[in-house]
Amino acid sequence: MPIHPIVRYPDPRLARAAQPVTVFDGALRELASDLLETMHAAPGIGITAPHIGISLRVVVLDLDPVDGARTYVNPEIIWASPEMILHQEGSVSMPGVNDDVTRHTRVRISYRDLHGNLQAEESEGLRAVCHQHEIDQLNGVFWLQRLSRLKRERLIKRFEKLSRG
Repeated sequence: MPIHPIVRYPDPRLARAAQPVTVFDGALRELASDLLETMHAAPGIGITAPHIGISLRVVVLDLDPVDGARTYVNPEIIWASPEMILHQEGSVSMPGVNDDVTRHTRVRISYRDLHGNLQAEESEGLRAVCHQHEIDQLNGVFWLQRLSRLKRERLIKRFEKLSRG
């Protein structure tokens, strides 16, 4: 279970849509395990395969110590509530920088588990925000794109300054 280097913003791989997973095998389960270890080391609460340079539609979230980590393969939002929530977001690809993003309060997603079985899940609050954030990333939409141009430019400058040390 190696920890992988994380692709840093503004790497162009973060702006590409990830490819659907078509093979559900030991290599996929190993990737999910590597993503979990890499996310914990970052540290973070969510990560996608593109965050480590692998263009596959795989998300790992670890939001609840009781439920533990969950892996979502080929997730898609199939319903979103009209109610919105403002939540602070950031990325393992842009550590040290975050801002408030408006998202749907509740979402329903369909996805495959690590064995290829079709699943559905409805979530609200933080989990719903994370689903939207990570599915955006799988679609090549980095969270900064959800902000105004002014906020985006300010955060990019802050990240560049932090990166220089």
